[in-house]
Amino acid sequence: MELTVLGAAPAYTDRRGSAASSYLLRAGGAGGAGGGTPNGLGAALLFDIGQGSFANLAATLEPSALTGVLVSHLHPDHLVDLVPLRHYLKWEFDPPRRVRVIGPAGLGGRIDALDGHEGFAAEALDVEALSAGVHRIGPFEIEVLRVTHTEESYAFRVVARAGVSGATGAGFVYSGDCACAEDLAPLIHPGDTFLCEASFGAGPVAPGAQHITSGDAARVAAAGGAARLLLTHILSGHSRYETLAAAQSVFAGPIQLVTEGDRFEI
Repeated sequence: MELTVLGAAPAYTDRRGSAASSYLLRAGGAGGAGGGTPNGLGAALLFDIGQGSFANLAATLEPSALTGVLVSHLHPDHLVDLVPLRHYLKWEFDPPRRVRVIGPAGLGGRIDALDGHEGFAAEALDVEALSAGVHRIGPFEIEVLRVTHTEESYAFRVVARAGVSGATGAGFVYSGDCACAEDLAPLIHPGDTFLCEASFGAGPVAPGAQHITSGDAARVAAAGGAARLLLTHILSGHSRYETLAAAQSVFAGPIQLVTEGDRFEI
């Protein structure tokens, strides 16, 4: 599998040209009836699609070729670029194309409300309710787990099925946003790549903010035997050096603060 960071910013940032949470995971050899992309060259899952990320998606992959979009929770910095995706699918093609979107209850209505009319999302997006458990989408096996953040928030672990080009057995774990690091522990297996939010950097987390620190992320990464820790979603007022140092004091493996355009083999 290959991970591409399309957006790594939180709800606001002072980094010019940055985009909010959006992470593209691709696996080869999954075309045709198996749920791959229309060109038969592989399958692509997008995890979240925050503000500014659609342009990065379009520069990386034909957006209509997405196997699916998974939305971790209903905060705008994780979903608002479903609007340009919807517009692109509806107006760029004749007939319009469609993409499967899976997220918490009420996602379709949230997108409709942005435009002010019912059925807005459904004109190009096939919106489905997400639930905890194990799901199969194309060549991907996805374990979905409820985590503490909003009323309904999810984290994910993904592996490529055996027989898929590039499948290694190693997993990709994405925290979404999370207020309790222990919620993430069941998802992390030895050898996994763990992509985790650390909105308030080394901390402390502001009261009521419902996030974790880089040290929290490193602690569960170490306990689970993760091979690599990728930190993301860091607010602009927090030192990237201190964020990294706090994680390094707990986790001995490779750690990176990700940014747009980063790519990783999993």
